[in-house]
Amino acid sequence: MSNSIIKFQKGSLGTRFLNVLKSSNQWVHKTPERALEQAYQAALAIKTIEDQHFEGQKVSEAAPQYTPSVLECFIKDIEKHLNTIKFKLGEFKLTRNLDHSGDIEFIEKLKFIDEIVDRYQHNSSVSNPLVYSDSSGLTSEKRLNNGKSTDPSGLSPLDFVEVESSGEMFKGKKSGALPRSIGRTFKKIQTELDDESEERLMNSYRASRKKTKSAVNFLLMLILIPLLSQQISKNFIFIPLVEHYRQTHEVPLFLNSEMKEEALHELKSYEEELQMSSLLYKTPTLESEEMEKKMEEKAEEISKEFDHKSSEAISNIFADFVGLIAFTLVILLNQQGLIALKALLNTVMYDLSDSAKAFIIILLTDIFVGFHSPHGWEVLLEGFSSHLGIAPNRSFIFLFIATFPVILDTIMKYWIFRYLSRISPSAVATLRNMNE
Repeated sequence: MSNSIIKFQKGSLGTRFLNVLKSSNQWVHKTPERALEQAYQAALAIKTIEDQHFEGQKVSEAAPQYTPSVLECFIKDIEKHLNTIKFKLGEFKLTRNLDHSGDIEFIEKLKFIDEIVDRYQHNSSVSNPLVYSDSSGLTSEKRLNNGKSTDPSGLSPLDFVEVESSGEMFKGKKSGALPRSIGRTFKKIQTELDDESEERLMNSYRASRKKTKSAVNFLLMLILIPLLSQQISKNFIFIPLVEHYRQTHEVPLFLNSEMKEEALHELKSYEEELQMSSLLYKTPTLESEEMEKKMEEKAEEISKEFDHKSSEAISNIFADFVGLIAFTLVILLNQQGLIALKALLNTVMYDLSDSAKAFIIILLTDIFVGFHSPHGWEVLLEGFSSHLGIAPNRSFIFLFIATFPVILDTIMKYWIFRYLSRISPSAVATLRNMNE
């Protein structure tokens, strides 16, 4: 009985081993088909992106209908699918001798894959996944070079985009036997000899001009729309409503004590002016009744003036709130313009020389956090209080001046240490020398 059990166990182990070996053999023989199918699906995914979002054309960073952030997502998807095609085709080529079936479907799939991959292997207007524009408007290659283009021709970063083959686009840049500048020089000559270079240059110029116009228009909208909303709502809506309410209800003439002191000072100055006029020009001294009448007329004039000032100050609160809402809506409803404006500002900032960057930083820090800034902050806070009809609180102003510029100075120093030192070390060195 024990011998039969042993034979049964041996038979079971042998059967299992043979089944595993058979399934492994089938899996290995199916490897070429499986690898080619995965590469084919990746190519189909690229074709789907082109058909749905780029009207069947190649994925290009010059596409005017998408923002740089959206284009970056598409480019990363293309990069991922090309990487899949690269490795799966390599797997297919290594294992294709295992399957000797001459299925014509293999040939059709390979033709389709080659057609898709060829779009991104040759020089074209397709954006290189390693040299794409981000939301700041700078290519990755340009950011690594402190905002300066590596193309010796001095063209903009969107003029000519170098596209590497799918087998090289995922490798890091390695130093070869010859300097890279020689290769860039030959690539530049090759680009200039290309018949399509002029068309690509014009397309890139048009896309860049469109982005600049979008940024300028957004900046004008960001300034004019809130300002016009504030002024129109104030003069045509809130001031009439507030004046009507103040005329039909018993409300204080002066909103705060400072307005009252200002009115009394103006009335007293008028009385002293009448007395001085009678002494200088030898005019008859005014009777007490005439003096009282003139003072009443002046007091009535001053009351109307400060009543309007009070109504205007109250209206400013509501009008400023409307302007703030308009400012927020402009930003929320025009995200593409905001991205274009950020890209333009970054481009302008990076294109400045190191001395110009240091000059602007020193100018801003001296204005807002310098030794003479407390007087400027005091004037600004007092003007803002008067704008809203609030009496300036001297203690609050002094406390604000003692803390806020210090916080600004700390933030500026942290920004210089954390970001500017990485983006432009030479600008930091220039800034340090200018401060010394």
